[in-house]
Amino acid sequence: MSASDSCSSSMEEELHVLAVDDNLIDRKLVERILKISSCKVTTAENGLRALEYLGLGGDPQQSDPVTSTNVMKVNLIITDYCMPGMTGFELLKKVKQESSNLKEVPVVILSSENIPTRINKCLASGAQMFMQKPLKLSDVEKLKCHLLNCRI
Repeated sequence: MSASDSCSSSMEEELHVLAVDDNLIDRKLVERILKISSCKVTTAENGLRALEYLGLGGDPQQSDPVTSTNVMKVNLIITDYCMPGMTGFELLKKVKQESSNLKEVPVVILSSENIPTRINKCLASGAQMFMQKPLKLSDVEKLKCHLLNCRI
């Protein structure tokens, strides 16, 4: 697959997505759909692992320049809402509040439950979109096109 497939033809590099889900099957499904859509995918099994990858885990005083470089390459975070330890909503809040480098990175929340108050809370806190599980290829293509239009 090349980065020139679908909407990504207007970008110099492929979209890099951090996919966060505690359920292995759901995580693999999201990863596969994103790869079919010509996205580079990094996965994390929970919110804490995602924060570590993003350079927000552990001691906030400790800054790792290597991690900071990786952070700049993440164009999108897709996270499950309901996870043990740290919910997708808590991950969203940390990304949007604690990191000036990541505030502009869109975060999409996935959930198998359609609860309007949950959806509104996530959108009000900075989520780009709230999507129903299971994620579909058409959802990713729509999301990619929306993101690319915002970045051009």
